[in-house]
Amino acid sequence: MTSMNAQIVLIVAATLFALGLVGVLTRKNVIFMLLSIEIMLNAAGLAFIAAGAKWGQPDGQIMFLFILAMTASEVSVGLALVLQIQHQHKTMDVEKLAGLRDEEYNMMER
Repeated sequence: MTSMNAQIVLIVAATLFALGLVGVLTRKNVIFMLLSIEIMLNAAGLAFIAAGAKWGQPDGQIMFLFILAMTASEVSVGLALVLQIQHQHKTMDVEKLAGLRDEEYNMMER
């Protein structure tokens, strides 16, 4: 991979990561927050693959396999949490889930 191609791929990865970060910080829906985290992890994997290809090492691809395993577990645990939250609270809005807060935190907030 030439230096120019690696720079372009890293710019795309940084853009995807920034979009995912904006999604996590601005969205209030748990499902959209999980999707934004997924975008951020895929951007990190893309950066690992680009760096590994630039240096001619398979390390980037191996790290991407670890990232894929982590995202698969994140999706399964996240989906279970989303289903449980929807069942108990009948909402996906993070702001309305005050029942999940710690008692000590609620006392400090007042």
